[in-house]
Amino acid sequence: MRIEAVNRIKLVFTLFDADGNGVLESDDFHLMSSRVAAAVPGADNKRTQAMRAGFTSYWNTLARELDTNHDGRITYDEYQACVLSPERFSAAADEFAAGFAHLGDLDGSGTVTRPVFTAMMRGVGFDLPNIHALFDAFEPDDTDRVRVDVWEAEIKNFYAPDKGGIPADLLTPSPAT
Repeated sequence: MRIEAVNRIKLVFTLFDADGNGVLESDDFHLMSSRVAAAVPGADNKRTQAMRAGFTSYWNTLARELDTNHDGRITYDEYQACVLSPERFSAAADEFAAGFAHLGDLDGSGTVTRPVFTAMMRGVGFDLPNIHALFDAFEPDDTDRVRVDVWEAEIKNFYAPDKGGIPADLLTPSPAT
């Protein structure tokens, strides 16, 4: 597994632990999806429900595949052991990526504005400089919008263990020099 993927695993676990108690639970995914929904109050109900369904599906897949002691909680050790196994998580990651990215397309144009992108990513918990770096890497158009399909594809890349040197790596904190 690439070092970039390991760094993404660490970051995602911390972000998914929305209540900060050190383990992942169903409530964390509900809390995070609520934060994202609140960040995009102009989204229609259909897109909001699809985003929430993506979070729920991702949690259900994690629980089924990684909760080795069946206590409804996933520790970091359980998580990092195999979370980036495409054969186990690709369907859930695809649903999650589609629901999340399309939530930001408020006007149905197939694009997301920087303010909406930023609000959604802040709702997840990413740091502002990293969010802007990623948005810029997507090469926004003259109206400061990025394509939803580009964002969706990069979300999928974020969860791929064989990917490195990808725009989504900009979301991970830079190593101290």
